[in-house]
Amino acid sequence: MEIAVSSPSFLVALALTFVLCIASLFALRASLNSAAKRRFRHSCDESISDPSMTTCESYLNGDATAVRDRNGAASVTGASMMEQLVPEITTHALSYLDYPSLCRLSMTNSAMRKAANDDNAWKALYHKDFTLEQDSIMPKNGWKAYYAATRAIVNVNAEFFDIIRERSLPAMSRLWLNADYVKCIHAPGDIFSGYNAVIQSWQLAFNWQAVDFQVRDVRARVLTETAWVTMKTYVDIDPGTFQVTNVFELHNGRWYLVHHHGSFIMDAGEADQQVGHG
Repeated sequence: MEIAVSSPSFLVALALTFVLCIASLFALRASLNSAAKRRFRHSCDESISDPSMTTCESYLNGDATAVRDRNGAASVTGASMMEQLVPEITTHALSYLDYPSLCRLSMTNSAMRKAANDDNAWKALYHKDFTLEQDSIMPKNGWKAYYAATRAIVNVNAEFFDIIRERSLPAMSRLWLNADYVKCIHAPGDIFSGYNAVIQSWQLAFNWQAVDFQVRDVRARVLTETAWVTMKTYVDIDPGTFQVTNVFELHNGRWYLVHHHGSFIMDAGEADQQVGHG
């Protein structure tokens, strides 16, 4: 899910990308300034008696402000054009960074902090690390905050599976919210409701033979105080593949598991048999 920032090929690609971007920006700035100065000098020559002459002179002397033509309409200077172009180039360059690298970049200086906090950069990183399914949403607090919340949920969800591998009942007890409405549905279909019943069900599950498994296709959706994660687990025993859904709630700044549902994924032949027997 994350890029190996220590790999030589990545570092070389990143260095080349920034060198090319910087070179392109300087060339673009020089081209825009040259063309803009010629255009505004010509405008000033034609309207030497116009009050806007002072503004034109200010621009030619390096003041990157908007100037007005003889009709009073604002013209776009090279600086404002750069402001429109630079974010797109910067976002593309930053898209090569992973989450830790982008955070470290934001701590270098004010210019890099502004670039690293750009919402489009975090949106691109979210789609790269998580999913494209949520392209149309508009996070209330921006994509950086939404990325951080999603990362937190994905980490808590990964902790859930680490606890299963370690078969640690105390850790599982801390992960679940101590409430009477929590529910756990294990793959065989048994439903356990309430905190005590849920934890007892995990105590029974940990007494079973340990199995190895892999978690794939993780998809998370985060709201203000609720989040859910869907995924598939591949276990080294029959039937082997399970569909899993975990639901979390935020309490006092911490995410707790409140619902777990695991079910077998039947292949086409098994599904047909189920329909036939039904």
